[in-house]
Amino acid sequence: MRALFLAASLALAACSGSSAPDIDTSVYGAGDDWNNPGGDWAESHFSRLTDISAANVGELGLAWEYDLGTSRVQEATPVVIDGVMYTSGNLGRVYALNAATGEELWTFLPEVDMQVNRWACCDQANRGVAVHDGKVFVAALDGVLYALDGKTGAVEWQVDTIVDKSRGYTITGAPEIAGDLVIIGNAGAEYDTRGYVTAYDTSDGDEEWRFYTVPRNPAEGPQESKALEAALKTWSKDSAWDIGLGGTAWDAITYDPVFDQVIVGVGNGGPYPQAIRSPGGGDNLYLNSLVALDRETGELKWHFQETPQDNWDLTATQPMILAEVDTGGGNVRPVVLHTPKNGFFFVVDRETGKPLAANAIVRTSWADGWNLETGKPNLTPEASDYTDGAKIVFPGSPGARNWYPAAYDPGRNTYFAHVLDMGNLMFLTGPPEGATRQQKMLNAGSALIFTSDLEAAAPGLPPPVREALEATEQWQWVQDKPFSNELRAIDPMTGRTKWAVPGAGWQDRYGVLATAAGLVFHGNLAGELVARDAETGEELWKVDTGSSIMAAPMTYRVDGVQYVAVQTGFGGGGWGFVPGYSAAYQRGNANRLLVFKLGGGEVPMPKPLPPIEPAPPPPSQLAGVTPAMLAQGQALFTENCSICHSNQPRAGLPDLRRMAPNIHEVFDQIVLEGLLLPNGMPRWDDRLSPEQVRAIHAYLISLQGDLRTRELELQRRGEPLDSRSLTILSNY
Repeated sequence: MRALFLAASLALAACSGSSAPDIDTSVYGAGDDWNNPGGDWAESHFSRLTDISAANVGELGLAWEYDLGTSRVQEATPVVIDGVMYTSGNLGRVYALNAATGEELWTFLPEVDMQVNRWACCDQANRGVAVHDGKVFVAALDGVLYALDGKTGAVEWQVDTIVDKSRGYTITGAPEIAGDLVIIGNAGAEYDTRGYVTAYDTSDGDEEWRFYTVPRNPAEGPQESKALEAALKTWSKDSAWDIGLGGTAWDAITYDPVFDQVIVGVGNGGPYPQAIRSPGGGDNLYLNSLVALDRETGELKWHFQETPQDNWDLTATQPMILAEVDTGGGNVRPVVLHTPKNGFFFVVDRETGKPLAANAIVRTSWADGWNLETGKPNLTPEASDYTDGAKIVFPGSPGARNWYPAAYDPGRNTYFAHVLDMGNLMFLTGPPEGATRQQKMLNAGSALIFTSDLEAAAPGLPPPVREALEATEQWQWVQDKPFSNELRAIDPMTGRTKWAVPGAGWQDRYGVLATAAGLVFHGNLAGELVARDAETGEELWKVDTGSSIMAAPMTYRVDGVQYVAVQTGFGGGGWGFVPGYSAAYQRGNANRLLVFKLGGGEVPMPKPLPPIEPAPPPPSQLAGVTPAMLAQGQALFTENCSICHSNQPRAGLPDLRRMAPNIHEVFDQIVLEGLLLPNGMPRWDDRLSPEQVRAIHAYLISLQGDLRTRELELQRRGEPLDSRSLTILSNY
């Protein structure tokens, strides 16, 4: 019945007269307006504006700033249309501003179910808004898609996009406009979700079609589409259907007007290990794939799987850029330029889905090359399959590339992008046959140690494990170069680096803007906004903003004046580990929108944070506490709490080793009753018993006492109190 209903709804969609947009694809790059987070129809993060050039970029100064009113993650790139700037902030906030003056026109704060923070792996990120036909579209963290009146911010319609509220779905990506449809995906593959994307009518929010990215249990009946029936053949009959299988489309969704298709980047499998997810193997379609869907019907046109048999969280959800590229001998083809997590730079034909180029841009141990004839990688399981023992896998879970946008300059045929060359040790957290679904909890099934920390962590590994690792080629890779972090200018067809400049630590990541004037703009976690020469990478201008920058800059023109804008704020994956070189660590995580123009003024700097003080004295230990109870509390804290509460200095959420007396007094009410739910601290009474919460509290009291003793001694010796632990399990 469900399959028949879906077929009927698709037929209705096909008859609805949904119209393809009239877009002039002969014009490449943004002009005065920057009409979506990617800038133009190709989402190229490239601007045709040339008023700001190498000759005068040194004259840039602050035109205006806007306080976003939060201190969490900022990953959005603003949109500017007809002199109005629209942008999003964490949770799905929306701001409408006068693009020339910064005057606030309206703001929108969604009524988010803050319990969703329990299953948001990577902070409260939101990557932007879509604007169409007088409406501003934004998706909130809890999965509600809003259409707002562009002039007032009033809600015109809203729809809950989550199909199963018993599972750990969230939304962090920007909606995509495709004609009179708005397309949105979701996040949560590490939890217990089954990925999909949905198209809604922009006028009223009616659902037009939905495409699931992985099959459902065949015992439930036929699959929802022919594409899924085909995909089912690439999965084991014993797949972990109850866990969900993953495949969430948490960011990259791009409308291609040339072929009237929506190209979706699909995420990783859940759980990570294929031995749990699909025992016996299989390519596991459509995980880690680009899938092209007919805009009108949502039916599959083609797919290209970038990481078959995923074992490593190597998603294909990284931003895409549409372009026309000479693939050799004057043969110009419409292509997707894509650099996913897996370390390869793909040039994919947009008409056929065939890879035209696939070149490694970092060290890769899961595959050692690509066969363009078969469209398959040369897999190297001997170096990367950790089913029967830990392996060092390159690239690591953070990916060679991630959510931060690249830019493409068609005149120079150059792709500008931040690239991270780093791996991780991967190992199972238990026997594959023992894995069961943990509702709305992490179901990753494996643990990671990044190669930036691996040599320091190695002495703590069991001797046989360490000896086996030290005998591998990848151990030498770790010793030679634990990681590198660069902004690169890359030739798409060859993958050759034209120039590169190093970043700071491995967490330093940022989006990029390129302009026809030969400039490349980017920020960094240290708080610097930089302009470089597109031909050489030479630094032409730099300003210290005092606020960490990850989001991609953009540029626009109002009344003949060109502006450059960027949002500031650290967060996202790994957000509990704030690097010491970042402005967020030194000056706090000020979330601001900074806009520059020629002849502007100085950027006001946030004040430096005061030195860290010793932890306050803890209360007396709870009555009847035993070593076994403390060990239980530690295990429960690690499993349930540590993904958010990293207990690191100046982290985004409170260090629970430093709780004040009043917090200790209401600890049970906070954890079990949701006392601080409006602030984003979820309740846990559905998972933790009062006795378990008591064990966690006792463990934290013990930690606080030990920390205070240590820090008082450091203070007596005149040494800094900053203390850190290894990033054993972190998300990015």
